[in-house]
Amino acid sequence: MLKKFASRIKQNLTSKENGLSLLLGLGLVFCYAPFSYYALIAIILPTWLYTLQGKSPKSAAKQGFVFAFGWFAAGISWVHVSIDQFGGLPLAISILLMVLLCLYLALFLALACYLSARFSANKQLDLWMLLPIWLFAEFLRGVFLTGFPWLTLGYSQIDGPLAAFAPIIGEKGLSALVILLSISLVYIIKNKHRYLHGALIFTIAISALVLNKATWVTPTGKTVTTAIVQGNIEQDLKWSPEQTWPTMLKYLDLTRKNYPADIIIWPESAITAVEPSTQAQDFLAIAQSSALLNNSAIISGIIDYDINNRHYYNNLVVIGKYHQDDQFGGYQYNNSNRYTKNHLLPIGEFVPFAEWLRPIAPFFNLPMSAFSRGNYVQNNLIANGYQLLPLICFEVAFAEQLSANFSDQTDLLLTVSNDAWFGDSHGPHQHLEIVRMRALEFGRPFLRATNNGITAVVNHQGEIIKQIPQFEEAVLSTEVSLVKGITPYASNTRLIDFAIPLFLLLLAGVRRWKFKS
Repeated sequence: MLKKFASRIKQNLTSKENGLSLLLGLGLVFCYAPFSYYALIAIILPTWLYTLQGKSPKSAAKQGFVFAFGWFAAGISWVHVSIDQFGGLPLAISILLMVLLCLYLALFLALACYLSARFSANKQLDLWMLLPIWLFAEFLRGVFLTGFPWLTLGYSQIDGPLAAFAPIIGEKGLSALVILLSISLVYIIKNKHRYLHGALIFTIAISALVLNKATWVTPTGKTVTTAIVQGNIEQDLKWSPEQTWPTMLKYLDLTRKNYPADIIIWPESAITAVEPSTQAQDFLAIAQSSALLNNSAIISGIIDYDINNRHYYNNLVVIGKYHQDDQFGGYQYNNSNRYTKNHLLPIGEFVPFAEWLRPIAPFFNLPMSAFSRGNYVQNNLIANGYQLLPLICFEVAFAEQLSANFSDQTDLLLTVSNDAWFGDSHGPHQHLEIVRMRALEFGRPFLRATNNGITAVVNHQGEIIKQIPQFEEAVLSTEVSLVKGITPYASNTRLIDFAIPLFLLLLAGVRRWKFKS
């Protein structure tokens, strides 16, 4: 059966159009960080769509599948680092798991191409029908089996002129624009309604120039001093019992050298003693005294074990001053000024079908891979009088989750992570690229604290103010300018994300009914 499956894949790849689709899909990786050749997508995507136009449902599905497989095989190859280095599996098995993941992700675009051709006139794929269905397929990829909305097309444009649309239509809207412009180029090349499609491209270009000068939020004139600690703790040592105190004291020592700061950020699970153990409470008392003595607040990742329900939680806690006029520190175990991660990473933080998978290999028994979820909607953290909207690691890829917890009172966005799992790959760079997009969409500065990089501060325009290189022990100290106001996208995130593909689907339906492709 495996031989038959491999033979079928080989047959598909050796056909000229599918081979080209694979190469073009592989090339998409250069449009994203750390390469960031955003203009390259204007060659790759129209070229692929040109070969796809007019295909039957079966042929379109094959081309979509092969293109998407190349897209993800190159784009998320960093996932293999964690499987290979920390999974305890033979190389052949780790590669197989990586291939299976890419095959699964490729199904969504294959389905979009199939349905687009199926519902096009004469069952020959119409690119205008593909546009909304592709967007719906991307929505499914972002929610099915908890979702994996990584590497969507809009992220490739964070440094390009189209980024000016992000505060209005968000990253999903940028994805729509990228596909829309690519389709228009194909029709110009094919000499179909050339002037209409040229006018469409011109209108979008002019709009981008105008929107680049637009301001959706305004500076308050106030600044907050921040210090973000990058401990650079080796992943192999992080959860070693004999390293618990040395690790925690390292963060405290680096912090003491960087007072005064209004807010100090430690990364995900920086405190490696588990709440509410005596070890954790003893350390937290020391950290609290240190923060209060210096009129500061520390936000840190920590693991909580609820003795009553026997569940683990991935948390952020605030230590030290909650409000600027506090006389005493506010930290207490299980108080309300904390955040519990809601969107857990499959395998890394919870294992589906654990009773069957855990006995198979160490990969399914990674440290801290049995977490429970926090609430979807939670209060912003209060630290030294400032409101910070927190997200832990993978959660930053979900704009709708950020939107559910965002208000006009939010001063800063915050994400903590431990990208040590992915080594010297392009994964951490893509992670920072997503952070930049969220900052631009919601019009707020973003603080990013990681164990080993890339730790960074991003302004409300999605620009990196300051960052620390990977694999260095360092502290990122900076003054962050605060802003007020709210972007159109932040005001109506869910409505905009749903309305764009629905509107385009209606247009495609009208076009099919009224005109010939």
